[in-house]
Amino acid sequence: MQSMDATRYRIREFFITREGRWQPEPILPEPGANPGIDVVFPVLHGTFGEDGTVQGLLELAELPYVGPGVLASAVAMDKEMLKRVCRERGLPVADFVTLSSGCLDAGRVTAALPFPVFVKPANLGSSVGISKAGNLEQLHAALQLAAGYDHKIIVERGIIGREFECAVLGNQHVETSMPCEILPSREFYDYEDKYLLDKAVIELPAKLSADQTAELRRLAAECHRAAECEGMSRVDFLLETATGQIYINEINTIPGFTSISMFPKMWEHAGISYPALIDRLIELALERHQRRASIRYTR
Repeated sequence: MQSMDATRYRIREFFITREGRWQPEPILPEPGANPGIDVVFPVLHGTFGEDGTVQGLLELAELPYVGPGVLASAVAMDKEMLKRVCRERGLPVADFVTLSSGCLDAGRVTAALPFPVFVKPANLGSSVGISKAGNLEQLHAALQLAAGYDHKIIVERGIIGREFECAVLGNQHVETSMPCEILPSREFYDYEDKYLLDKAVIELPAKLSADQTAELRRLAAECHRAAECEGMSRVDFLLETATGQIYINEINTIPGFTSISMFPKMWEHAGISYPALIDRLIELALERHQRRASIRYTR
């Protein structure tokens, strides 16, 4: 909000408590019921904010909003569904097994995947509830932990290598940034490393060959399109050391957006300042809303 051009925007703040209460007032889910709002910028992570639910509310209210829509948000939040969509498009993802909290069958995992594996709640963000398991005992503990956060658990083959991120911007026509590399201070880029320790090192641009950079940017754009994202996204990658294979790890529909977050930093490296990036995202939101307004819903 501090970075927005005060000569262009009048800002109204809406806060949502952990209990789901809106303050000072809610956005009402009906057309014309929210006078004075031209566009909404959701600054939310995870469940109930990034998974399509708030986006559905804004669709019912017929309000333009920044970022991907209902379908893209829901698909991107569900790690299994994103992998299925990517695989259907021929995009590389690591091998995985999906379990339910009611049947935490470690035998299914060990029959399909070698150790180490990563165990994740299927519908959560910021690396919450994620564990790396190198043996059967650790796998059982990791499954129990993940089951406390979601009824669906995804277990992925552990990719030993390097981690990268690439920012995507656009609706029907997309642009990609130069990728950056994340050098975690811990065994993997977990919640503490992302938000608490401030010890991870970022290299921007990433030290990749020209061919690797081009391929990573191509995959970022294709993942954005496959999930039917609009506005913005950040695609995260793993580069396996042993094989040189690039894998799509996940896509974030509302990436970190502080002044030191990697999504704005990658665009800043491309020559788009933080305030100009906000302007561009709002323009994309209004453009998409105008395009959707031309759709007929009745005869």
